[in-house]
Amino acid sequence: MEMNYLAIIIAALVPILLGFFWYNPKLFGNIWMRESGMTEEKMKGGNMGVIFIVSLVFSLLLSFFLQFSVIHQTGAVQMIGGDPSVEGILPSFQAFMDDYGTAFRSYKHGALHGFLAGIFIVLPIMGINGLFERQSWKHIFINVGYWTLVLTIMGAILCGWV
Repeated sequence: MEMNYLAIIIAALVPILLGFFWYNPKLFGNIWMRESGMTEEKMKGGNMGVIFIVSLVFSLLLSFFLQFSVIHQTGAVQMIGGDPSVEGILPSFQAFMDDYGTAFRSYKHGALHGFLAGIFIVLPIMGINGLFERQSWKHIFINVGYWTLVLTIMGAILCGWV
C-alpha cells in the first residue's frame, strides 16, 4: 500500500481554498472579524507571503497525518512493520488484504471520518481554547465549522482517491 502524494498535496490545498470563501465578508468574514476583534489595520499588518507559506506547510502536515485516520488499511500495514512487499510476510496478512484491501476506501467514508474528527477533536480543542480566551460562541462555531468542513473534504480526498 503506497501513499498517494498527489492526494496529500491536493488535500493540503483545501484549507487555503475553503478559507478564501469561508472567511470572505460575503459569508462569515465580517462576523468573524467582529467576534475575533480583528481590524482592517491588523489584516494589512501581516506578511501574507509568510502566512500563506507557513499555512501550506501546516496543511501538508495535517493532510499527511489525516490519511492515517481515514484509511483503515494503514493500520494493517503498520501491524506488520511497514512494507508489505518485504519477504517473510505471513500469508494471513496477504489473505486479509485480498479480502479487505479496498474496503471502506471511498470519498463518503473518508468524509465521514473527517467530519467525526471535526466534531470529536476540533470542537473540544477550539471550544476549550475559546472559553479560556473569552471568545464568543459565534467565533468558536465559525472556526469549528470551517475546520470540520475542511477535514470532511480532506478526508474524502485522502480516502477516496485510490
